[in-house]
Amino acid sequence: MEIAILLGSFALLLLLRVPIALTLILSSLITGVYMEIDPSAIFQRMVSGVNSFSLLAIPFFILAGEIMNEGGISRRLINFANVLIGKIRGGLAMVNVLASTFFGGISGSALADTSSLGSVLIPMMKKINMIPIML
Repeated sequence: MEIAILLGSFALLLLLRVPIALTLILSSLITGVYMEIDPSAIFQRMVSGVNSFSLLAIPFFILAGEIMNEGGISRRLINFANVLIGKIRGGLAMVNVLASTFFGGISGSALADTSSLGSVLIPMMKKINMIPIML
């Protein structure tokens, strides 16, 4: 019954468009109240589950990607990749892959790569798709 309450409250809160972090907390609390568990014990277990060194690295890699983006490294990598392979058919997609390879080698993180290069390449791809192709 506890599993049904946990999953049911989680699904219901998601359908009501409650943010996922709040949905996780509320569904855990609802299930804990049903099971008569002290709410402070639930919060203590949640905090100890997040207290991980490897999880701490994720926001710092994203921050490193944003710093590199503001410094212009991502724009320079995209321009370099565009010079190498940008003129062939499907070049912007290949530029994305090549620039991601370079940037991943520099930062060491796919998350930093996505947050940094995505903010530059996605508008470029949208702009190119708006140009009609003449055959």
